[in-house]
Order: sequence, then structure tokens, then C-alpha cells
Amino acid sequence: MAFLLVVIYIAFIGLGVPDSLIGSAWPAIHTELNIPVEAVSILTFIISGCTVLSSMFSAGILNKFGTSKVTAFSTAMTAAALFGFSVAPSFWVMIPIAVILGLGAGAIDSGLNNYVALNFKASHMNFLHCFYGVGVTLSPYIMSQALGDADWRSGYRYAFYVQSVITILLLVSLPLWKKNSGNQEDEEEKGVNLSLLQMLKMPDVRIVWIIMLATNAIEYACGVWGSTYLVAEKGFEVEHGALALTVYYAGMSMGRFVSGLLSNKISTWKRIGIGAFILAPAIVIMLLPLSGAFTVVGLFLVGLGNGSIYPNMIHLTPHNFGKEASQSVMGSQIAFAYIGVMLAPPMVSLISGLLGIKVYPILLAVLYGVMVVALKLFVNRLKKQDRYNANV
Repeated sequence: MAFLLVVIYIAFIGLGVPDSLIGSAWPAIHTELNIPVEAVSILTFIISGCTVLSSMFSAGILNKFGTSKVTAFSTAMTAAALFGFSVAPSFWVMIPIAVILGLGAGAIDSGLNNYVALNFKASHMNFLHCFYGVGVTLSPYIMSQALGDADWRSGYRYAFYVQSVITILLLVSLPLWKKNSGNQEDEEEKGVNLSLLQMLKMPDVRIVWIIMLATNAIEYACGVWGSTYLVAEKGFEVEHGALALTVYYAGMSMGRFVSGLLSNKISTWKRIGIGAFILAPAIVIMLLPLSGAFTVVGLFLVGLGNGSIYPNMIHLTPHNFGKEASQSVMGSQIAFAYIGVMLAPPMVSLISGLLGIKVYPILLAVLYGVMVVALKLFVNRLKKQDRYNANV
């Protein structure tokens, strides 16, 4: 089981690798292809939209084929997409490639999150997402090195090599999943397949959707627009803006790693509260008219605080909604998380196009407020229903 867990961790590195590439590479991409800077929102919208569809309808596919096979195939899809981006001659060719990337990512995210939530402790969920943080930290660093040579395409090719190695590892490890599941792979995942309409009628599910949407919107608004904001407003060089995103994602990875270490001492709900608390001064720093160095510190703290909220909310899914409904609710949560991913960049793009990118930190503050209110409302509802377990 220990080696299988390592494989799952590495698979989550593969999930993170593509997510931060476009944000760090975009200042160079839009210049080379001679397209508006706001066009990044089209690609992120497509990637996120396809991830939403994949996550929302993944329960049936995962129950039929098993997490291992779906994860391996989906990782191969993301590797193919990374190679496609590296050779894309125009923006319009990138659009169908973005579809492939999004469909692959959604199935990986939904399947592995539910598998770990059902079979491992909270610490492993945090460490799992810490490894996602390794992936999203690694790729901006790779891209910053490539941009130093003025070649964003090489950055995508290097990321493709990393993703290909992870795909091969997943294929080689397929027998381990059956071995660790008593030849009935992923039997513990099977449960009730709830329809979207059924979940819409569940108030607690709807509130969690808002939480997941907001926390991921914060994460992706920083990941996609953080570099551009530093270049446009703080006078950073393109490669330095890309490198600053590495600092942001390092903060996110650190937040998840520390949360995992504390899981045996501090409850999941308290760790969520600590993360939300750290976010407050982080966003204040972003709002103040300080130098670029302080803005990078603010981005680091955003990653540190916000990073632990998503995996801890994911871990609570079987506790909050029951193991049988877990895969369906998990898929819907991840779908709404990616709706946040999908909406955040175009929202920043639209408002910055009208008012200037200087309003970017204000949007982060609004998203933070929505998340905190939804968290408070959800906890209050659980307490009224006597379903709140402060010790989980």
C-alpha cells in the first residue's frame, strides 16, 4: 500500500504540472502569437469548462473502469496536450488542445481525491495536494528557465517529458491497485450515483459548491494573472514574473505540507480556519500600494493560507455526506472548483480591461469574503443538524 500511495502522490504532480504553465508563459505567448493579453481567458475557460464536465460525470466512468485505468489514460491525455501546445502554430490550434487537457484533468482530480478520502487519513489528503503543489511549482520554474532563452515552447516540451514519465509509471503500477484491493479494484469507491438535479436539492452541497468555487477562483486568479500583474503594474521582467509564480506555488505546497504534518494534532476544521485566517493579511498586503517585492510576499501568503483549504474540504466529503454518496458529491465539488477556475480569469480580464489590472487585488478580496461567509454558513448548518464533528 505504501508504494501505491507514492504512485498516487506522483500522479498528483502530473495533475499540477499543466495548471501553472499557461500563467507563467502567457506574457511570452501572447507577444509571439500577436494576440491580446486577455485571450488567455478563452483558453482557461475552455480548459476549466472541460474539466467541469469531466469531473461532474466521472462517477460512472470511475465506477466502471476503476481509478487506476482512468488515471493512467487521463494523464496520457494531458501529456499529449502539453506536447500539442509546444508545437501549436497559432492560438486557434490551442483551442482543441485545451479541450483534451481539461477532459483529462477532471477525471484525475475526481478519481484520486475520492480514492484517498475513502482509504487514507487526512494527512495523506494534504500531502496529496502538496504534491499537486510540487507540480504547479515545478512548471513555472521550468518555464522561467525556458523564457530566459526566449523560448516558451521548450518549457512546454520539458513539461511534456515530465508528464510522459508519470504516465509510464502509472501504467507500470496498474497491477498494484488490484493487489491492494483484493482483486476487486476500487470496490470501496462504488456507491450511489447522484444526479446533478438530486444534488441541487441538497442545500449543504450547494454551500460547499460556493466554498470550492471561491477558494479555487482565488488560487487560479493568482496562478494565471499573478505574473501578468507583476509585469504590468510592478515593472517585473517577464522571466522574473514567471519565477515569482514559483514562490506563490511554493507557498501553496508549504501550506498543504504543514497542514498534513498537523493533521494528527489539529482537527480538519481548525486547519481550514487557520488557512482562512492567514489569507486575510495576505490580501491586505496585495491591496496596499507597496513594491513588487511585497506583492510577491503577499502571493506567497495567499498560497500558504488558501492552499490548505481545498484538500481539507475534500477530505471532509465522506464525513459530511456519507461514503455512498461520496464519489458523486466529490465529482460535483471538483466541478464547481473548476467553475471557479473557469470564471476567475475572464472576470479579472473583463474588469481589468475596463478599470485596469490595478483592481486585481480587489477581486481577490471579494472572492475571499464570499468564501468566508459560505464557510461560516456551512459550519452553522452542520452544527444545527448535529453533524459537525470538530475532531475530524
